[in-house]
Amino acid sequence: MALPGKLADCSDKNPENCEIYIVEGDSAGGSAKTARSRATQAILPLRGKILNVEKARMDKIYANAEIKAMITAFGTGIHEDFDISKLRYHKIIIMTDADVDGAHISTLLLTFLYRFMPELIKQGYVYLAQPPLFKLEKNKKVWYAYSDEELNSILAEVGRDTNNKIQRYKGLGEMDAEQLWETTMDPERRILLRVTMDEETTSEVDLTFTTLMGDQVEPRREFIEANAKKVQNLDI
Repeated sequence: MALPGKLADCSDKNPENCEIYIVEGDSAGGSAKTARSRATQAILPLRGKILNVEKARMDKIYANAEIKAMITAFGTGIHEDFDISKLRYHKIIIMTDADVDGAHISTLLLTFLYRFMPELIKQGYVYLAQPPLFKLEKNKKVWYAYSDEELNSILAEVGRDTNNKIQRYKGLGEMDAEQLWETTMDPERRILLRVTMDEETTSEVDLTFTTLMGDQVEPRREFIEANAKKVQNLDI
């Protein structure tokens, strides 16, 4: 199959050197395409939230444009046709906004990968990018903070005064290409979280996806009620 038209592919053809960023929306996709290292970094922007494969029928899954684009870009095929030796990138990086919608999109993408290409996760090819939450500017110097705690730590160091300019990023689209490269895409400075699972936790992971992403409402309600008091950061 031909590669999807919206994929900005990398020029290096050795999968060990290559990585693909799955990003939400054309705005973030445009910044990422400008920021990237063209030799080794490919960008695939997705439109909106992908299909929840835990609830959907197989014909709808195969017909979904965003899912087809990912399957084609990765090169491995799915189900009985899956062949990991054909994987075109050794890092599949999910890069979404640092908010509730971004977390939901990441979860939908992980649900798809877990159900259709679990070996990608088991063999350590799937990552989550960590964009910063804050930019602090003072006296022409710039700091990036990836959590409230890190921002407070920086403020304690540089001082809290009227010269501080603090920007809370609402999404990747608010960053220009230079900032996106500097904070989230530069292999020397970025923070990537590898998504992992092993045989011992497979049944637990399976149950979690079924509970949270499936079409049965009652188990999900029970899970939320049981875990509601553990929530630390609630974005309403």
